[in-house]
Amino acid sequence: MHYCSYPDYLRNLLGERVQKLSVNAGFTCPNRDGTSGVGGCSFCNGLAFNPSYCNNKTSITQQIDDGIAFHKNRSHKNNSNTKYLAYFQTFSNTYQHIDNLKKIYSEALSHPNIIGIIIATRPDCIDNEKLDYLQQLSESYFVKIEYGIESTYNSTLQKINRGHDFETTATAFEKTAKRNIHSGGHLIFGLPGETPEMMTDEAKVISALPIESLKLHQLQIMRGTRLADEYKSNPDIVHLFSLDEYIDTITKFIEQLRPDIAIERIASEVPQRFLAVPSQWGFVKYDTVLQKFEKHLADTGSFQGKHFN
Repeated sequence: MHYCSYPDYLRNLLGERVQKLSVNAGFTCPNRDGTSGVGGCSFCNGLAFNPSYCNNKTSITQQIDDGIAFHKNRSHKNNSNTKYLAYFQTFSNTYQHIDNLKKIYSEALSHPNIIGIIIATRPDCIDNEKLDYLQQLSESYFVKIEYGIESTYNSTLQKINRGHDFETTATAFEKTAKRNIHSGGHLIFGLPGETPEMMTDEAKVISALPIESLKLHQLQIMRGTRLADEYKSNPDIVHLFSLDEYIDTITKFIEQLRPDIAIERIASEVPQRFLAVPSQWGFVKYDTVLQKFEKHLADTGSFQGKHFN
C-alpha cells in the first residue's frame, strides 16, 4: 500500500472491520440560520451526500436499523456480528445545546450494533463543554470528530462564505487532541482562487495539525448554490479538474503529507441530479478513480510522505 488507508486505521484502533452508518439528526448550520451568516457556504448542498436510508423524519434508531438492512442487502451478507459506527453526517452535528446532543448521541450508542460515533461538524461549532462530554463518552465508546477544513487559506474561506478562519480550525483540532478524542478533516480541491500548486502546498499545513485522518474531495458545483450562480456568470472562477490532472495533483499532495494520516477518501461521488455543472470525469465511479490513483502511485514510485519533512 502506497498510502495510509482508512480501513487499516480503523482496524488498528478497533481490532475488527466496522461499517459506518450515516444518520441525519436534523441539524442545521450557523452559516445558514444567521448566527455566522446566511445562505451557507457557497459550494454547499448538504443533501447531495445524504444516503437514501437517512431521513430525519424517522428516529435515529430506525435510521440505524434501515442502514444496517441497506448494507446487508448491498453486500448480500447476513452477518449479525457486524459492528457499526453511527456517522452524524449532514450539516453541523454539534450545533445544538449540550442537553440535546446528549439525547441524540445516547440514542445512537444505545443501539446494540453501534460501538461508536463519528460526528461531522464545523470548527466553530465546538466548545469546551461539548468536548468535555465527548471525552467522557470516549472512555466507553469510539468517538471521532470530523471537522470541515475545506481550505487552509483565509482568503479562500472568505470567498466561499465559510464564516470562520483557519485559525479557528487549528484551535479546534488542538483542543480535541488534548482530550484524546479521535479527529479527522475534510479538504476540497478546486475552490475559487486556488491553483493546483496552492492545493498541494496545503499538505504541509495539514501535517502540522494533530489530525488522524483526511478526506479529499474535488470541487463539484451543486444545484441551488451560490457558487453555481457565480460559475454561470464567470466560469473561470474555479478550477475544475480533469480526472488525470486531479490524480496528479493529489499524488503531489500526499507526497508532502505526514505518513501516518489515514486517507479516507480521495474524491467525492455525487448523484448527477445534484450537479449544476456536469462532471468533467463523466460517469466514472469512485472505485474506478481509486484504482486509477493506486495504479498511478505504483507506476510512478510515489507514496504518502515521500517528500514530507
